[in-house]
Amino acid sequence: MNLEKLSSVFSRVFFLVSILLLALAVLEKLVNVSGYTIVRIYEPQRLLEIAATMMVFVIALLLRQIRESVRGGAH
Repeated sequence: MNLEKLSSVFSRVFFLVSILLLALAVLEKLVNVSGYTIVRIYEPQRLLEIAATMMVFVIALLLRQIRESVRGGAH
């Protein structure tokens, strides 16, 4: 498996996990309003931080792919 395919797989996995964490953070916050909890380990704000951090990695990987495709197309 070459580097392009590997970074594409990581990008897709990180994107999916970050979207799931975002949804879990929103759901957890809504459930917390009514006095209950789903995830006892992390607060919704921490889940949102983790999701945002993973999304930054996704953006960095996508920008790298765009740069490589532009460089490859220019030559």
